[in-house]
Amino acid sequence: MTTELSEPGAPADEGREHRATAVAHPNIALIKYWGKRDEQLLIPYVDSLSMTLDVFPTTTTVRLTPGADTDRVALDGSAAVGEQRQRVVAFLGLIRTMAGRAEPADVDTRNSVPTGAGLASSASGFAALALAGASAYGLDLDAIALSRLARRGSASASRSIFGDFAILYAGRGTGSEADRSAYAEPVAVPDFAPAMVIAVVNGGPKLVSSRAAMRRTFDTSPLYRAWASSSAVDLADMRTALRRADLDAVGEIAERNALGMHATMLGARPPVRYFTPATMAVLDAVAGLRAEGVSAYATMDAGPNVKVLCHPEDAARVVTEVGRAAPGSAAVIARCGPGARLRPRVEP
Repeated sequence: MTTELSEPGAPADEGREHRATAVAHPNIALIKYWGKRDEQLLIPYVDSLSMTLDVFPTTTTVRLTPGADTDRVALDGSAAVGEQRQRVVAFLGLIRTMAGRAEPADVDTRNSVPTGAGLASSASGFAALALAGASAYGLDLDAIALSRLARRGSASASRSIFGDFAILYAGRGTGSEADRSAYAEPVAVPDFAPAMVIAVVNGGPKLVSSRAAMRRTFDTSPLYRAWASSSAVDLADMRTALRRADLDAVGEIAERNALGMHATMLGARPPVRYFTPATMAVLDAVAGLRAEGVSAYATMDAGPNVKVLCHPEDAARVVTEVGRAAPGSAAVIARCGPGARLRPRVEP
């Protein structure tokens, strides 16, 4: 498995230009990392494993602006404000420190998925920003180093550097040792290409951000440490199931890991609850499909939306049942997608 960091036709010296555009796709964790042991370096508490999707890409352009007073950040055509802007500016500062440069930059990000709705927009967003920013500022980073960099924006973004399946290691130690050892790499999974139906029951921003919910759960939930211990077992079982290309085993493990994660949130003080009546209706529909002999399994991130693993030939039926269970919802069929990549430079 290789990581596609540039599209065919991209100039060989694009990484030395002062402008670069990158595309990255979101990933959905089959084994979650919920919880960090280092909030500054964004070091996860446990390892995680994900599937990169072929839908909902983020496209980000970084253009250096020598002489400007500050960075300019635009998200979907509007100036970013508040925490969104602060996270991007802080990330650019990290890239500048690594590159030994000081020029401000214009950043233009376009998402094709609702931001902040639990649909992994931060994963695709910071993976694209890491690749475009590193290229614009002249950093020569391999895929593993890019995954470390992307992790500093959003831990899940490190996995979106890679296509198909990827694992993010929680690393060891503290400080620089933790930073070096917490990175993502691809997981070779031959002859396994499931579908994932993305059931969007609510595309609006979450009332509690993932970061806030994660911190509250980690700090206050009495269920958290037990789930973290069981997650290590889930990861080992998942890697075995993937090697066997066993969709039912993969789905069962992913579903128990995700629902266990949400149980830790319900145990937080005060509780964090992302489930809505529509969420529960979709989960019931997935269980109903299994009772009828369809291999369908649910996973969820921090948000009300449900992702359903299934065989590609069953995806249309899953979409139909999701629509019946949650009228007004939207469903998108995804497959395994590519890693982050640079777009060719188009000269005016």
